This record gives sequence, structure tokens and C-alpha cells, in this order.
Amino acid sequence: MRDLVVIRLIAGRLAWYPPGASEGAQWLDQEEAQARLRAVISQRKLTPVFAVPGEALRLLPLQIAAEERRHLALSLPFMLEEELSEDVGELHFASVARGKLDYAVAVCSRDKMAGYQHLLEPFPGINQWLPEPLLLPWQAGEWCLVLEAERAIVRLGECEGFAIERQMLPTMLDAARVESGSPAAIVIYGQDQAADTALVAEELQSLVQWRQGDLYAAMLVAEMPAQPLNLRQGEWAVRLPLERWWQQWRVAAMLFGAAVALHMLATWSDYRQLEQENLALRGAVQESYRQAFPRGAVVDAEKQLQRQLDSMTGSPQGSGFVGLVARVGNVVAAADGSIVSINYNSKAAEVRLNLLAADYDAVERIRSGFVRDGLQATLENSSAQGDQVRARMRVGGSS
Repeated sequence: MRDLVVIRLIAGRLAWYPPGASEGAQWLDQEEAQARLRAVISQRKLTPVFAVPGEALRLLPLQIAAEERRHLALSLPFMLEEELSEDVGELHFASVARGKLDYAVAVCSRDKMAGYQHLLEPFPGINQWLPEPLLLPWQAGEWCLVLEAERAIVRLGECEGFAIERQMLPTMLDAARVESGSPAAIVIYGQDQAADTALVAEELQSLVQWRQGDLYAAMLVAEMPAQPLNLRQGEWAVRLPLERWWQQWRVAAMLFGAAVALHMLATWSDYRQLEQENLALRGAVQESYRQAFPRGAVVDAEKQLQRQLDSMTGSPQGSGFVGLVARVGNVVAAADGSIVSINYNSKAAEVRLNLLAADYDAVERIRSGFVRDGLQATLENSSAQGDQVRARMRVGGSS
């Protein structure tokens, strides 16, 4: 666990172990130590860990059925209710999977959790709260003990351990031996080999491997599990610091909001103005259409007017009304005739003419002139009218 920065409580005072910790733990009620810890946390090179005191929690192995896994977080307090003397409503439960159906569970008072949260508020970024006994090195068949002046920290298994007053250690070790059997080795970290070894039952003292050191020395040879048992779960899970972010960015957020509101107001004002102009233009188009075509229903004045203009201006081939009448008029005038009346059929793109000519030969010259001009001309009837001839023709574009 060389990549960890451990913060813990020692005799009720918050302390931490700087990288290397050659001078031991440093008290965090000193400004210099506080500033140094904040600097280490902000660099994010090392993982800050709060060692939850072993006296404040209970570690339990738990095996569940497959159908219980889905709702484990909700059902966990009731599954362990009979093993706990406290009201489960006042306890915090944290768990981590060790296998498909095997779990490690830590139970801690909610009041204790709230107290730790208050203590660590000046040091944001401490997101790992790990049980103190599980920070000790451990191998199967071993017990690991860290003996301090007034207390002992003990790890008995992968998820088993406790912390207790030093004088109560022999009793607790005897109980552990009765429950789980004797270990293959007992590793002790302490300062006085004789006094430390004397705390172990005489028949087990041959198993003792004593090493001089403290909790930090023990942690240096321990390995961090891939999935540590972090007590920051549920109500105490790590959350985004929204309140702190709001304090930092609220002025910018308010200015941005005001700018967006002004932009939306200006856009809405432009939209209203354009909408009014559009309605005025549509009204003007409809009024102009009615002036040109006073009869008939108006559905879309612009499209209807465009269709009327298209039918009157004609195509490039001269099939429209204006182009066709111009060609007809030129041919009739060249033959010294005159048009009495003209009717235009837009669907057939043709006109029906009533015209007067000097004689029947003039009528034929007019018809031949239409043909030469690329038009289709059909003489429907002709009759003498005084000293002139009246003729009716149907003239259209070439097929």
C-alpha cells in the first residue's frame, strides 16, 4: 500500500502519515500539516484513505443465495439483524463482493459515520474509508497484530478483524482461537518484543514473528485489494460537490443565464416582427390578386396568381396566351384581315377566331400563314358578309 496516504484517529486526534513517514504520524490540528495534506490530495498522485477505527465497526463475512444478490443493499440490515445488538436503523452497512455469493460486510454506527464526515470536511477528496484492521498485511492461516501503547489492531482473516484495548487482547485472541482454531503464524508489529509476545497465550508464543514497527510499517508490506471494503456507500457515497461548484460558478452562471434570456427575448421580438410583416405581405398579395381576378375562391393567392401569369405569358415555344395571340395577330394583319372576336382555351392551348377577310382567297392565305408560322389552323366555317367574307378558325400550337 505504498501508493496510499492514510489518515486516522489516534487518541481522538486526527493524524496522517506523509509519504515515507520517517517522522511518524503528523497531527492534523496543526496548520502546516493540514496544508501539506491538502497539497498531497490535490496532486492526485497518491490515494488518500481514512482508516475507520476498528473499535467503531464490526467486520462480518456473509454468504448469500443467488436470488438475494439483486436486492442485497436493501435487505442486508435485516439479514444481519439477529447478529447485532443495536437497532439496525441506527447502523450503516457497507459490503463488497469477494466471490459470486461471498461478501465482506462492515457495520458502523450512523452517528460515528456522521462524526467522521465532519472531521474530514476540511480535506475534500478523501473518498476511501477503509476498516483499520483490513489495512494490515494478511495471508491465509496467519494472524496479524499491530500493538500500540493503549490499543491493539488485529486482522484474523480476509474480512475479519477488530481493534481493542491492549489489556483485553489475550481474551479476544483466545475467543478467536476457540472459534476458528489456532493460526499457523502470528505476525506482531510493536515496540517491545517481550511485552508484546507476552500478550499471546503461552502455547502460541512459538508461532510469533515479531517485527518492530507501527501501523504505517505494517501497511507498507500489505497489498490493496482490487475491490476494497469502502464504507462510503449509500448515504455516505461520494457525490459531486454541486454546492461548492455553485459557489464558485454562480456569478458566471447568472451572467450566462441573463445573456441567454436576452438573446431569446431578442429572437422572439424579431420573430414577432417578421410574423407581422409576413401577414401584411400576404394581405397585400391577396388584395392584388383580387384586383386582377375579382371572382373565384382564394386559397393561396401567390400560387394562384403565379398559375394565371404562367398561362398568360406562355412557354418559350409560344404556346401561352400572349405569345399565341401575337402570332395570330401578325398573320391576320399581313393578309389585310381583321379579328372580330377571340376565345382562348388554356387547357388545349388554342384560340377560336372570328375574322373578316376581303374574299375567300384571303381567308385561305390567313390559314396558310398560320401553318407557315408553325401553328395548326382549322377552318371551321366561312360565309359571305356583304362584300367581305366572315370565317371561323381554330388555331393552336404545333403538335
